[in-house]
Amino acid sequence: MFEEFYCLKHTPFSRDIPTEHLYRSSMLEEILGRLEYAARRQLFAVVTGDCGTGKTTTIRSFKNSLNNSRYMVMYLADSKLTPRHFYKGLLEQLGCEAKFYRGDAKRQLHREIELMQGIHHLQPVVILDEAHLLDKEMLEEVRFLLNFRMDSKSPMALILVGQNELWDRLKLQSYAAIRQRIDLQCKLNHLDRSQVGEYVKNHLTYAGAEHDIFSDNALDEIFKFSAGAARMVNKVCTHCLIYGAQNGKRIIDDHMVKLVIQGELN
Repeated sequence: MFEEFYCLKHTPFSRDIPTEHLYRSSMLEEILGRLEYAARRQLFAVVTGDCGTGKTTTIRSFKNSLNNSRYMVMYLADSKLTPRHFYKGLLEQLGCEAKFYRGDAKRQLHREIELMQGIHHLQPVVILDEAHLLDKEMLEEVRFLLNFRMDSKSPMALILVGQNELWDRLKLQSYAAIRQRIDLQCKLNHLDRSQVGEYVKNHLTYAGAEHDIFSDNALDEIFKFSAGAARMVNKVCTHCLIYGAQNGKRIIDDHMVKLVIQGELN
């Protein structure tokens, strides 16, 4: 509804914005560079960040940046993931029916990966999302999976993605064996005030806005409310655009942002 009022061609703060139009902060560029290096060298990486800071968006950008003729990306996101279902999920994505027993399925996965690398010249990249919800047994299985040819070679690039509590767990002594295998750690931080302004402008430009819709003072209030979490920026901006369109306001100021926050988001 507000798209027509503000003469927008696209919805500016939706989850399905093409990755090439997403706001690319210096932090995101650095993390994508690290993940692309991890894929190229078949490393074990961990990506953490607070809720709403753009972890899934980062992984989507990373996946789309990889050359499909060189990499096979396998993605799993299951809070109840067990080792057996882990192997089953990966083998299904490779077009195979997993063997029942964990050890058999693990050997089967290693064989399929060797065929993928040797015949199709594809490098496997495994992404485990919501990894902060995985139990210790599953995290230990990740360590065992990376034991390949007496530690001389990693069978895949493996990327764990989760909230900050994942790294807090991995720092515990009981997880030392897993932590020592991690090659790269990437941490997503909140956007600062300047970046929030750039973020909003970038998304409105993608949507086709020909002029600024949010005043500088409005952006101050959006930053204060969102604390720089991209998901919350999206939420408050969308609510403000709906409110502005319904009330015939071409420019959204700080007073309107406060009204929306107090009336709809608190």
